[in-house]
Amino acid sequence: MRFKMLFAAVLSAALLPSGAHAQVTRIKSNPQAIILDAAKVGAGAEMLYVSGQLPSPVDPAKPMADVKSVEEMGDTKTQTISALGKIKKILETQGYKMSDTIKLSLFLAPDPKTGRMDFAGANEGFKTFFGTAETPVTVARSTFQVAALVGPYYLIEIEAIAAKPAA
Repeated sequence: MRFKMLFAAVLSAALLPSGAHAQVTRIKSNPQAIILDAAKVGAGAEMLYVSGQLPSPVDPAKPMADVKSVEEMGDTKTQTISALGKIKKILETQGYKMSDTIKLSLFLAPDPKTGRMDFAGANEGFKTFFGTAETPVTVARSTFQVAALVGPYYLIEIEAIAAKPAA
């Protein structure tokens, strides 16, 4: 009997169109919060995992090898906008939009001026991409203070996960 039930369940799943149950559910208990409590990805969804992205210098013509100060990279808000801009470009090359992003991990290095991560600056940069007219949704998110990033002038690195119904 168990075998028949299992066989019927597997057969039923195999006969459904591949995207039939593909969905992303965003869970947010506090409407005022800028991040989600969670995101649930249903069967049949296509997912994209974006490696950590570092910001670029404020002057796009300046090679990283020539950067000699945090000021040349910008404050945490500026660096957050830069890193999220890179993520947006990666998503777009793969057929995704920022609104398909469901999870971000932010790694913040201490600002040399304060010795602490600039959480408020990261949030200000974040708000230029999420909860906007272009991308009204938000994401689940974690933020970590780290001792340092790969280079001495980086204040933030951001990883992303995006999900959408399979094509």
